Amino acid sequence: MNAKYSVYAVAAMLVAASPAAAADIVETAVTNGSFKTLTAALQAAGLVETLKGKGPYTVFAPTDDAFKKLPAGTVENLLKPENKAQLQKVLTYHVVAGNVMSSDLKGKTTNAKTVEGSAVRIDASGNTVKVGDAVVTQADVNASNGVIHVIDSVIMPKS
Repeated sequence: MNAKYSVYAVAAMLVAASPAAAADIVETAVTNGSFKTLTAALQAAGLVETLKGKGPYTVFAPTDDAFKKLPAGTVENLLKPENKAQLQKVLTYHVVAGNVMSSDLKGKTTNAKTVEGSAVRIDASGNTVKVGDAVVTQADVNASNGVIHVIDSVIMPKS
């Protein structure tokens, strides 16, 4: 995706996609409305086309409110072109290859290898499912190329 496209242009292109086709991860996030910051970050990082790809992917998707929990200026700093590699690292830490449903995790604690390359701890042993320090607030949002689990905080890879 060319970096000159705005988030609104990306959204318009996605909405123009055939309604008969099942929505992919990016389209699902855009139409939800709670992931404006995430979709802007995916665009800035050059990851839109990747997450529109075949997959399957499991995405732990932080909401706009989750991004607001970060220290002031963090998001703006990550979105700068000179910080693209760091932004990619943060975003790919939220993605696991494969289609991991909540039923696959129920009652377990595991470390899942992220697309970023390191592992994130997933604790589904109790009533609350945690990914790193984030809580899953909505599980199993199906997309044509994977699944989204909505989380309440941005998880950061260990440096």
